[in-house]
Amino acid sequence: MKTLNEYMEMSYRMEIVEDKDEGGFVASYPDLPGCITCGETIESVVANALDAKKAWIEAALVEGIEIYEPNSLEDYSGQFKLRLPRSLHRALAEHSQREGVSMNQYCVYLLSKYDAVYLK
Repeated sequence: MKTLNEYMEMSYRMEIVEDKDEGGFVASYPDLPGCITCGETIESVVANALDAKKAWIEAALVEGIEIYEPNSLEDYSGQFKLRLPRSLHRALAEHSQREGVSMNQYCVYLLSKYDAVYLK
């Protein structure tokens, strides 16, 4: 088992979202279930998140709860296969050609655009 300092040095991904209902921001660590905090400013929520991460790991070590190491981008190749209707394939090919980019670049653009909307 690793020490508190070893876990604290690991690059756990922090997610910060604006709390539109209460004001301020909410931060969480997806790889540390239930590790969540808030703050009035970005700076304060980041500081609070680091404190919450430390407290969460300390409690997990005391309670003997398994602490997962952070997910790494190395776990993802950046590629996946996708089957789609021929009519959609044609439409994407035509749209990408009009934009002057490859269909692959066009699809990445669309996915990025709509993923950002999903996160809001």
